[in-house]
Amino acid sequence: MDQRKSPGDAETPKPLKPWRSLADQLQQLRDRGLQVDDATAALDYLERLGYYRLSGYWYPLRAIDPVASTAQGQAVRLDSFAPGSRFEDVVRLYVFDKKLRLLALDALERIEMAVRVDVAHLLGRRDPRAHENPACLHGNFTKKPIPRGPDAGKTQHQVWLSKYQVMLKRARKEPFVAHHQQQYGALPVWAAIEVWDFGLLSKLFAGMQHADQQTIAGLYGAPSGQAFAQWLRSLNFIRNVSAHHSRLWNINVLERSAPPAKWPAQVDNAKPFFYFCLMQQLLRVICPNSSWGQRFKALLANDFPEDAHQWFSPADLGADEGWEEWGLWPQP
Repeated sequence: MDQRKSPGDAETPKPLKPWRSLADQLQQLRDRGLQVDDATAALDYLERLGYYRLSGYWYPLRAIDPVASTAQGQAVRLDSFAPGSRFEDVVRLYVFDKKLRLLALDALERIEMAVRVDVAHLLGRRDPRAHENPACLHGNFTKKPIPRGPDAGKTQHQVWLSKYQVMLKRARKEPFVAHHQQQYGALPVWAAIEVWDFGLLSKLFAGMQHADQQTIAGLYGAPSGQAFAQWLRSLNFIRNVSAHHSRLWNINVLERSAPPAKWPAQVDNAKPFFYFCLMQQLLRVICPNSSWGQRFKALLANDFPEDAHQWFSPADLGADEGWEEWGLWPQP
């Protein structure tokens, strides 16, 4: 009988890796070549942050397998660490990334609040319940059925309304929600925005009429309403990464925006730095006197582990040499 597998046959899953004590985890790192100068501090970080979370930060320190890399045409990492790798540098990179996430959330909160108000002010003038009224939104959003997937047959607006109702239910005990539900049976758009998250905001903006999109986009220097809709989707991606405490500094951004026409060609829209530039552009409109841009520059200058550049550098973030002199960022 032919025992060969057909292309459709599933591979037998490997057994899960065994549980290890914190001491065993640390010893494994040492056995693989990671220098640990302070075992007590290292155990504390493993206990508070977890081996798996930290592994994303020591990944760049793992040695490269030259044979496998040549065969596969891309870098293939070994389990062992390159000579000179230090646990201290892993922690410093983690702390830098944490501060980077917090800085992103600071900017994104201001951007989200400002755009919410812009959307509510524009739509509310037309109808206090414009977010629920298909006549106030684009036909593709309110009439065109989704062709496939779990929401097939529904419109994007119907899907949006379902998510809105879930958020409204979660917030039902908030005094302003209870008041409007009891007195009026619904929330006007200028109150409803308070229960939206960034994702719901970005999806409704994408479903607005083109002229309305363009009006708001023009406030922020976006070339078009469509471009601004993509900016919001991209920033929502950065927001989700940051809010869920995931690694941000060298992540591959999946929701990418097109570079504005006057930006330097080398700014990579697959890298986080591109979206920090977008945040800075928007904050210059929303909060012209904000020190956020200065704090971003200070973070990269003072907190990035500079002496570990053989393993990682600001270029992995997308910040190429000389970015500080670009006119978007505050100058001394």
